[in-house]
Amino acid sequence: MISQRLRGRPLVTSTLALACAVSLLGGTAHAVSPATAPAAAAAAGHPPHTGRGSVVSATPVAQWDADRVRAHLAQANIEADRVRHGVRAHRIVYRTIDITGRPTTASQLVVVPANGVRDLRVVSWLHGTTVFRGDVASMNERSTDRAAAFLFAGAGHAVSAPDYLGLGEGPGFHPYGHPEGTVSAAVDALRATRAFVRRDGRDLERRVLISGFSQGGPATMMLGRALHRGADRYFRPGALAPVGGPFDLSGFEAAAADDRVVRSSLYLAYFATAWQRMYGLYGTPSEVFRAPYDTVVETLFDGHHRSSEVAAALPATSRELFTPEFLDRVRHPTGELRQQLRALDTTCDWRPDVPVRIFHSPTDADVAFTHAEHCAEQLTANGVEHEVEEVLGDHNGSVRSALPEVVRVFGRAPR
Repeated sequence: MISQRLRGRPLVTSTLALACAVSLLGGTAHAVSPATAPAAAAAAGHPPHTGRGSVVSATPVAQWDADRVRAHLAQANIEADRVRHGVRAHRIVYRTIDITGRPTTASQLVVVPANGVRDLRVVSWLHGTTVFRGDVASMNERSTDRAAAFLFAGAGHAVSAPDYLGLGEGPGFHPYGHPEGTVSAAVDALRATRAFVRRDGRDLERRVLISGFSQGGPATMMLGRALHRGADRYFRPGALAPVGGPFDLSGFEAAAADDRVVRSSLYLAYFATAWQRMYGLYGTPSEVFRAPYDTVVETLFDGHHRSSEVAAALPATSRELFTPEFLDRVRHPTGELRQQLRALDTTCDWRPDVPVRIFHSPTDADVAFTHAEHCAEQLTANGVEHEVEEVLGDHNGSVRSALPEVVRVFGRAPR
């Protein structure tokens, strides 16, 4: 892999990958009792068994030795030289809250190394844009996100890979791009991971190693900021390594409106339908979508259609799918739309006190390299020492090259 590291500067070159074929062992779900009583749990800095982050159920999905982990990562063209351990993986359903603050549940993949270590460093892996609820790490054995979790666990880390709200086995719709919902699901996923591993007499270290791809890039910075500011009494950030993230969402959506983004119509339609559910973006679908798409687009983004089905049902360009008025509104947002977008334009605008490395590919046609520069500039303005690393490949391909580098970064992170 060709890479370039530039400390404290907004230039970068990074390439990550997508796709990896992994087949897992099935299992049956069983209820999980907490390892400690509620009072002891609260004293230890994690919620009691009836609260947020408590485990509802656990389903074993894989138990592999190290050779099998390495073989499948190699088959997926992901460097596996840091894999030293076998892994055990479970799909965990846990308690959390929805974007209105009401109790709900969400799911995640939890993977632990089979190494006997009692105090485990933990990685929070945050996935990219996912249309179909069954494509997340906890559900899809061929998911790149599951492969990423196996890589980190094989290197000796416990892994919390949340599906986010409304995906996997979580009820309702996915609140795509909702800052508070992203953070609450990820924080509660960490709490549930800790509760789960404590069942076996193990525990998680306080400092969380956080990484994520695409949508998971801004999510990495938001989760890090929340933990930095005390969102949880126990966990704190340990290192941040976002990959291929759209850190300037206003610019990304404007580029999609101008068809300067690969799959622009799909990205923008997902954005429009999700934000309609969350914020009331429009009155009727015909205000946003051209006929005949105005009668079908909202149903396509219900979480039960695969991305290939959605793409096949939509025109290739935003110009063909959306009304001129809506495209102009996206290019020049005002009012509440501008305010909500700004929250996702400033995910790097804070002062982390832990190592930060941004990975991005200069040939990414989905999320332009300028997004890495945008994040780096905000960090620089806050006096944050950081590194930007260029990796090879397109948007999805950048994951394969970045993941081994992230493992190395995390291996050097201070405890």
